[in-house]
Amino acid sequence: MQFRIRDIYLPDPQEVAVALCGDLLLRGRVIDQSDGGPQGRFLVIAVEGLERPMVVAADRVSDVP
Repeated sequence: MQFRIRDIYLPDPQEVAVALCGDLLLRGRVIDQSDGGPQGRFLVIAVEGLERPMVVAADRVSDVP
């Protein structure tokens, strides 16, 4: 039996995706960043294969050689 995560009715598909792939490491390039306000500094990161860039707290990003 096969089905796509997006076709799940319950639990929420986003919850399933995070449970299955939450520790998956993504690689991308920084295309913008915030100045760092009360909530800290954020990076806007483009990841190949995804249409929209992601916003990630800068302290959660590490450089991978």
